[in-house]
Amino acid sequence: MPIKYNNDITVATLYKFVEINDLQALRSKIQKLCKENNAKGTILLAKEGINGTISAKNKAIRNILKKIKSDKRFKKIEIKFSKTNKIPFNKMKVRIKKEIVTIGDPSINPAILSGDYVKPENWNKFISDPKVIVIDTRNTYETKIGRFKNAIEPKTGSFREFPNWVKEFKNKIKDKNTKIAMYCTGGIRCEKSTSLMKKEGFTNVYHLEGGILKYLEKTSKIESLWNGECFVFDDRVALDNQLEIGSYQMCYACRMPLKKSELKHEKYEKGVSCHYCYDKTSDERKERFISRQKQIEIAKSRGQKHIGPQINK
Repeated sequence: MPIKYNNDITVATLYKFVEINDLQALRSKIQKLCKENNAKGTILLAKEGINGTISAKNKAIRNILKKIKSDKRFKKIEIKFSKTNKIPFNKMKVRIKKEIVTIGDPSINPAILSGDYVKPENWNKFISDPKVIVIDTRNTYETKIGRFKNAIEPKTGSFREFPNWVKEFKNKIKDKNTKIAMYCTGGIRCEKSTSLMKKEGFTNVYHLEGGILKYLEKTSKIESLWNGECFVFDDRVALDNQLEIGSYQMCYACRMPLKKSELKHEKYEKGVSCHYCYDKTSDERKERFISRQKQIEIAKSRGQKHIGPQINK
């Protein structure tokens, strides 16, 4: 079902693969636009396109998106909306990068070569075909809390690892005409993944338009084939089937989303460790995390907001 601006604050996730040659000028323009509208979040710019998640009051978000879409390059930019009770970011950043989503291969260009979109409304029927191979292009800490049934999980720690997984995967698939359906959180990683798959010789490659977020926006809970919650890269941690804030909390040492019951584990310490990473984290790192958490608590007691490191994809 469509998301309405029925909360005071909106989160907008957006991306578009399109050639950008005026990066510095565009960065300045977007920075000014976001500052004027008191938005917070991150927008990445690269020669290959734009990618970001921002949050602000509803009217401000509409103003920002209207201005961005007035640039003919971004007229058809992919946008997803979700709900929040407070802005889930500490500050606004507009950065220039080599890639808007890092796969580590500069030859991959979805603006030139990519798979075909599958509309959210058609996704259920498409992936229900037993001949279709469904691939979740997200990382392990994301797939842990939710996925589509029967989807293959590459079990990667970052998107940079995905090309190596694809090389192993293609040796297992004899027929390169096999239909492959790919998905991710907002559509950007699965779109870039289809470009990689095409490069590796697969011919029938598809991806979920707008990703999981657009699927949940367009699909009723009764009809949904999504199981669990959807990990997001901000303070909300996860969203449920209705795009409401989910039930997980974050271990900020390893990024693993944790159930409430896991917070009671003896190896869990807020801001420092959980049972997934305790034995993998050095004492030196733990001390740094302890110091950081103390600073966060001090800032909180003073009614201030501690601006620490952000979660990276």
